[in-house]
Amino acid sequence: MSSYLGENLRLLCSHYRSIAEVCRKIGINRGQFNKYLAGESQPTAYNLKRIGDFFGVEGYELGLPGDQFARLIGARGTQIGAPAERDPLHALLQPLRENSGDLSRYCGYYFEYANCMSVPGTILLSLVHVREEGGNFLFERQERQVLSTGGLADDSARCRYLGAVFQLQDRLFLIDYESLTVNEMSQTILIPSFKSRITRLNGLKTGVSSGDRRTPACTRVVWEFLGTEINRISTYRQVMLYQPDDPRIDEDIRQRLAHAPVRDGLFEVE
Repeated sequence: MSSYLGENLRLLCSHYRSIAEVCRKIGINRGQFNKYLAGESQPTAYNLKRIGDFFGVEGYELGLPGDQFARLIGARGTQIGAPAERDPLHALLQPLRENSGDLSRYCGYYFEYANCMSVPGTILLSLVHVREEGGNFLFERQERQVLSTGGLADDSARCRYLGAVFQLQDRLFLIDYESLTVNEMSQTILIPSFKSRITRLNGLKTGVSSGDRRTPACTRVVWEFLGTEINRISTYRQVMLYQPDDPRIDEDIRQRLAHAPVRDGLFEVE
């Protein structure tokens, strides 16, 4: 890579609000990126591709002489930094990305326990995976709304939710949609753990039942941290509906899901 890299990167970054925003969106360390800008370091082939893919240029083009690169970008100038201007939804979510806290410590797998909205009187155990991608924090939730009977679950009852996580002030906000049918969305608000080791998180989840009436509902929810690596097959076998008195649901989980204080008409979680 030539000595023109830093100059060309600075030109590309000028199309964005700040270098910090660029680093956050690419998912690259700010200190390391500053070294690229100053010409003190050259990116690996992997990082070079990530940078090029983000800005919409080829890796070799980043090493072109400055005036030649400027002419090249001038021909493509309407594409640099334009998605937020073209897409109102992208622009709407941008302040959330910029103000969201670092959720790295929450990345990993969780069991989610919730009172099932579609089958009242049962507890739905789901599998959630939180991950970082390109500076954003995303998650996937797998559900199977089949009662635990010892048999195999029906694939038709399977749900897969995809969403994004934001930490604003001292709460975690999760927004998702059902990706197999694209016919519903839900929102979860979790109270973060202030302990050095994450075990269980309390919160609320709103959504709709899968019945014909699509009844809006709200339930307490508990996330149990499983780790950053799991045996997905054996873990997924536990994903299903349980009766509240099932011995595999411990007393702490039952109490957290059952305790539902209503104050002045508001359903709150402490």
